[in-house]
Amino acid sequence: MIVKQWESGAGMTPRRRLVVLAICCMSLLIVGMDATIVNVALPSIRRDLRSSVAGLQWTVDAYTVVLASLLILAGSTADRLGRRRTFLTGLVIFTLGSLLCSIAPGLGWLVAFRMVQAVGGSMLNPVAMSIITNVFTDPRERARAIGVWGGVVGISLGVGPVLGGFLTDSVGWRAIFWINVPIGIAAFALTAGFVPESRAERARRIDPAGQLLVIIGLLSLTYAIIEVPRRGWSAPNIVGLFIVAAASVVALIWYEPRRFDPLIELRFFRSVPFAGATVIAVCAFGAFSGFLFLNTLYLQDVRGLSALNAGLFVLPVAVMTVIFAPLSGRIVGNRGPRAPLFVAGLTMSVGALSLCGLTARTSYFWLVASYLVFAVGFGMVNAPITNTAVSGMPISQAGVAAAIASTSRQVGASLGVAIVGSVVSASVGSAVDFSAASHPAWWIVTGFGVAVLGLGRFSTGARANRTAEHTAALFTADAVMSAGARRIG
Repeated sequence: MIVKQWESGAGMTPRRRLVVLAICCMSLLIVGMDATIVNVALPSIRRDLRSSVAGLQWTVDAYTVVLASLLILAGSTADRLGRRRTFLTGLVIFTLGSLLCSIAPGLGWLVAFRMVQAVGGSMLNPVAMSIITNVFTDPRERARAIGVWGGVVGISLGVGPVLGGFLTDSVGWRAIFWINVPIGIAAFALTAGFVPESRAERARRIDPAGQLLVIIGLLSLTYAIIEVPRRGWSAPNIVGLFIVAAASVVALIWYEPRRFDPLIELRFFRSVPFAGATVIAVCAFGAFSGFLFLNTLYLQDVRGLSALNAGLFVLPVAVMTVIFAPLSGRIVGNRGPRAPLFVAGLTMSVGALSLCGLTARTSYFWLVASYLVFAVGFGMVNAPITNTAVSGMPISQAGVAAAIASTSRQVGASLGVAIVGSVVSASVGSAVDFSAASHPAWWIVTGFGVAVLGLGRFSTGARANRTAEHTAALFTADAVMSAGARRIG
């Protein structure tokens, strides 16, 4: 009975709930920050480890691909084995992976240790969200808590490049991984002291076949996109990888509905808000990861800025994200997600569009203005993604829905770097300089922003909300039937 009280938040004081929220946000801070802190150090890593552009892409994508592949599995594992236990294990693995990255002797080792980091990181975010959604039972309080959570996503990703630039220039690129060690240790101690253990009333079964299909599909697609510039679209192995990725998706769609506890609950996608939030997350984070990747190389390789100055140069991105992410959370809690999504899509599109004609002599004023506009959109987009994904879902499904939304973020981050990096790599080796080679990539980032704008409107109307209510009713009916079966049994 005590466990159920802690799971639902009953008996917890408001201060204790806020402490739990702060601990969960601390884990999100290091996981989210690590997805972007590496970007500003990429030129230093390339020089030190003698890496190609494809190697730099894998330095980023090795982390995000593994993270995306394991998020849902980690959430269901936590429901079965215990959320605090899984959370603590994730902190240990993530901290150890960070330490190993800091001593990596070569690029291959760095990519491998980034994967270790991601295994630990996958055990943090979905579990933390599950804790939050069960601790904050009042709908308005939950919306505000999710708003804070979404705000920390934006803050962590915005602050990462600035902190990374400072550490890379003052200490070296290896220091960007050292910073995770003390934060991870502190989060471990606080979790052990304040976060109670809890499990789901009925833990979801592990779906090894579904998990394998997700990993194969995402890795095949990412690898093919990254290798296209070097091997060509018609290369047999590239064509084969795209076929494997498509076959994995088809097999997943066929297989998952036939499982009692599928890894990905495809019925969620009958909810237009949920389906829209999933695609919005892919597009928004594809835009942001592409934005960071392109600007990091442009500012240091084309404009000759140091890592520190490049990090400081994008400081407006961090500042605007810090300002607008919490504001977006409050708007979502009070008025819903439509307005923040509209602002996010519009400003991300305009900010990226203004960089489509980038040259080596583009004024710094124009660059900062473009960064500011783009950052407003990214700051506004995170809270409505999570809120739209879990809104209307029964509380028993909120953690799974949030895990899929988090997975979509990481899929977007992986594909964003893979796509824009490959587009640039296809041209930068010729007589075309990096600035000109990046123009098609900036058009792709703009397209991501336009998609956020259109999907934000489509997925938040009255008709869309009715599909969410219908989807929630399906799971409520399942719960009633399961309860009746247990009573009969």
